[in-house]
Amino acid sequence: TNKTAPDKDKEAKVLKTEHGKASWYEIKCNGGTHTASGIPLKDHAMTAAHKTLPMGTKVRVTNKRNGKSVVVKITDRGPYITGRVIDVTKGAAKKLDFIRTGVVHCKVEVLED
Repeated sequence: TNKTAPDKDKEAKVLKTEHGKASWYEIKCNGGTHTASGIPLKDHAMTAAHKTLPMGTKVRVTNKRNGKSVVVKITDRGPYITGRVIDVTKGAAKKLDFIRTGVVHCKVEVLED
C-alpha cells in the first residue's frame, strides 16, 4: 500500500524525549514575520521554536492533558521562559487543543528523519 507522510511520522524512530511546557506564538506576537532560520513565520504552518535542536528537526509534540499530538519542524529559537521547552505555531496549538489555556504540559519527541 501507499504510505503517506503522517504514517511515516507515526512510525519514525524516537531519538530523544523531553517533558515540559509548550506555549504557542503567532505573527502578531513575534515582532516580525521571519524566524531564526530565515523561513517566514506562518500561523498555520506546523513549525515550532526550540532552544537547542537543529533547524529542520522534526518533533512530535503531545498534549499530556488530552493525548493529542502533532509533528512540527523546528524553524525558530525559543521559548525563553523558564520551564517551557517548545513554542508551537497557533495552527499546531489548535490541533493540540490548547489555544485558550496558552500553555500546556507536553511531551516532545525528537524523530529520526
